Amino acid sequence: MTPYASANGSTLSFVDALFTATSAVCVTGLVVVDTGTYFSTFGHIVIIFLIQIGGLGLMTVATVGAVLSGKKINLRERLLIQEATNQIDLSGVVRLTLYIIKATLVLEFVGGTILAIRWFQDYGLKGIYFGYWHAVSSFCNAGFDLFGEYRSITHYVNDLTVNAVIGLLIIIGGIGFPVIADLWNYRQTKRYTLHTKIVLTTTAVLIFLGAIFFFVSEYNNDKTLGALPFAGKLLASLFQSITTRTAGYNSVDIGALKDGTLLVMIMLMFIGASPSSMGGGVKTTTAAVLALALVGSVTGRKDPQVFSRQIAQHTVYKAFTVVMISMILVLVVTLAMSFTENVSLTRILFEVTSAFGTVGLTTGITPTLSVPGKILITLTMFAGRVGTMTLLMALALRPRKKYLQYPEGKIIIG
Repeated sequence: MTPYASANGSTLSFVDALFTATSAVCVTGLVVVDTGTYFSTFGHIVIIFLIQIGGLGLMTVATVGAVLSGKKINLRERLLIQEATNQIDLSGVVRLTLYIIKATLVLEFVGGTILAIRWFQDYGLKGIYFGYWHAVSSFCNAGFDLFGEYRSITHYVNDLTVNAVIGLLIIIGGIGFPVIADLWNYRQTKRYTLHTKIVLTTTAVLIFLGAIFFFVSEYNNDKTLGALPFAGKLLASLFQSITTRTAGYNSVDIGALKDGTLLVMIMLMFIGASPSSMGGGVKTTTAAVLALALVGSVTGRKDPQVFSRQIAQHTVYKAFTVVMISMILVLVVTLAMSFTENVSLTRILFEVTSAFGTVGLTTGITPTLSVPGKILITLTMFAGRVGTMTLLMALALRPRKKYLQYPEGKIIIG
């Protein structure tokens, strides 16, 4: 809110400042003022600092601080780290946390260097600053940009270098650090964990199917893909499929998309990224488990199976609970905003799902939201990032001693 954070010395309102700070910490990317033109360099640094902290997670940053200061990590703190990083086992959580920091810095530096070289041609020394700033925003799946006029990277829709680097940073940041570590350690282990296999397979399928639908649906839309060359159509479709689930960068005008395309993007945003990653949503593994359970139910299998492994029933129940609580949250907020905002229900649902999935894509209604609408979106971004649904699920499914067994009841289904 300080005048130093704005380019013209003005003071941002409390609600708008809270919205911006939440969007940065929750690595979402929804903005009520134009990041590139409204904020000063100081404001940009504050935002990117919040993005980096929010992407890594407070427990990760606190752990590194403790290690650097020579403090020993006790059992209680290790349990907190385990919960914060969504790890199944307690062993190696501190080592994984340190690995997260190292991998983040290396990947952001490499991606930032490539972007800096590319944008130096367009902006000179400012392009170097742009390169590293957007590398952090991309890897953390935040989607903030400094190009101004709410353009995101639409003016680089045909640029292979920009799309490839940002797209790869988004994918790597969205698959989760346990998967990154598993890929890196493959030379020693010669095998992948079941979690890694499910994450990589689900991510690839979602990106591929999303790109195909986007390409077919928007092929003749002159306001999106229609005016682009064939190669540009393919590149834009792939990039938009990648960024829809996690990051929030857009290379075409989201507000000009067809309703069918928006609906598919809503589903992709709801699924989101993978566990222990920079993104939100119900997560790819949750969607995969439910899909496998559906296949198992149809084929008559009691427990779903994948990659020669069986998935436990309690995992299916947890996945179902996460999806149901998330759907209720999204629908309740959408219903509430239908009374506060004078826009179509499709655009409101798109905005709310984007906030919940910490994606950051918008059809253009974010700056025009009412104060109650901004507060609702702020709360949704916060809930989507900290995992309130996962917390509620864990508390509800905590094992309890059974003192009484009721007789089985029969209900007609379908």
